[in-house]
Amino acid sequence: MSQFKFWNDVNSLLNMDGPVSGPVPRWQRKKESTSSNNSSNNSSKLRSLSCSALNSTKTPVKGSENDYQRNKTPSKTPKKNRTPTPNKGSRTPGGDRFIPSRSASNLDLAHLKLTQDEGNKSDSPTHKELQKAMSENLYGTDISNQRILTYKNKAPAAPEGFQNPMKVIYTQTKTPASSKSSSRYIPQAPDRILDAPDIVDDFYLNLIDWGSNNVLAAALGSHVYLWNAGTGNIEQLLELEGNDYVCSLAWIQEGHCLAVGTTNGTVELWDCSRSKKLRIMEGHSARVGSLAWNSFVLSTGCRSGQIIHHDVRQRDHQIATLSGHTQEVCGLKWSPDGKYFASGGNDNVLNIWQAVSGAFHTNSTPLHTFTAHQAAVKALSWCPWQPHILASGGGTADRHIRFWNCNTGSCVNSVDTKSQVCALLWSTSYKELISGHGFANNEIVIWKYPGMTKIAELTGHTARVLHLAMSPDGTTILSAGADETLRLWKCFPKTTIKSKDIEKVKTKPSALKQCIR
Repeated sequence: MSQFKFWNDVNSLLNMDGPVSGPVPRWQRKKESTSSNNSSNNSSKLRSLSCSALNSTKTPVKGSENDYQRNKTPSKTPKKNRTPTPNKGSRTPGGDRFIPSRSASNLDLAHLKLTQDEGNKSDSPTHKELQKAMSENLYGTDISNQRILTYKNKAPAAPEGFQNPMKVIYTQTKTPASSKSSSRYIPQAPDRILDAPDIVDDFYLNLIDWGSNNVLAAALGSHVYLWNAGTGNIEQLLELEGNDYVCSLAWIQEGHCLAVGTTNGTVELWDCSRSKKLRIMEGHSARVGSLAWNSFVLSTGCRSGQIIHHDVRQRDHQIATLSGHTQEVCGLKWSPDGKYFASGGNDNVLNIWQAVSGAFHTNSTPLHTFTAHQAAVKALSWCPWQPHILASGGGTADRHIRFWNCNTGSCVNSVDTKSQVCALLWSTSYKELISGHGFANNEIVIWKYPGMTKIAELTGHTARVLHLAMSPDGTTILSAGADETLRLWKCFPKTTIKSKDIEKVKTKPSALKQCIR
């Protein structure tokens, strides 16, 4: 009997129809939540949406279905490889302007816009005007232009004088030591204007030169005047007799010796410190329109196309004669290192002569002959920091400034200036080139080298700018025009040295003192 009763108890347990105690299955909970959600109307949905959007920073209620599924469902990601979750409660100092701000939002207005009937769009225009008037009276503005979510304003501006150290690090650019600031002030008016009556209006002559002794020599007709730029004194050096007039002037590199070329083919040497004529050198059969010094050697070019090198120390001064031009030589320049000698003529030819090794004159045959210019080549100037680079300018039919590499014999660059090029100068303080022009602009142009962009155009001359000269300190340009005026332009200010740097230089012991005890 006991065995029979045991098996009856087992069968009753297996065939049990009563309710099972324990937690509700997950599928049943999901079904119940779905049915309860379907019973809610659209207005409660929008209201819950607005509240959840505006209260997005609140902590979720414990025990909700989402929390249950998140806590009970095992994660498939191993704990060792799980990425640590950041602290959601932490806030960025100052807040994030891309998160809605409850304090800046109008909750009533947001609720009205969320619960507004979509069918109102088809209302009559009168009804729409009524709604607009009511909204403006109730809320003080047109609700159609208002936002449901309001964000913070832009980040506040930094206090005055604040500088972000990271910005300084990542925006700082290295400036080459040789370059100068292009934002300096360049005056458009001359600093001083001097009268130059009877200056000869001749493109092929060279009548102005500013010496290293800070004295300007100017040839006005048959006279030569000296103007001391330091003291302002003006004195007459010489006057030619008859119908002769001065055709060219050139100061020696260092000293008070001035060379004067005349119409009768002679070259006079004057000691300007004593106002005394030193000697007269002959050799040319026509006027001498161009001069150039190389130490104690004076190179002269005349109207016949002949060039002569004179050693002014010797009795027999003619040491070499060059025949590279068929017409008047109007431009002569020695390179800063004395290796090359450039000559330009009215035959549109530019010749480059190489100096004899160990001497101060050139070979008798040109090293390079350039025929790219279509007019007379008078304007010549060598680059101070690249002694092998020569800038040349052509006359009215050419109007180009060309740059030549005399080491290779090639044209580096060419710029059309749209005007006659009468004179060229390089700045000794800035990487810039100055050009003086005649027809048709009669102006002075400062160019940025090597890009050849115009930095400034200096106007004021009413006739062509025949000559240019640079002051010894490199700060001032002097222009001589056919309008019988000399104009001084302060275009290249010197950079001042700080007083602390000067004191360091003064207090720094010399190497000689360190060696002596």
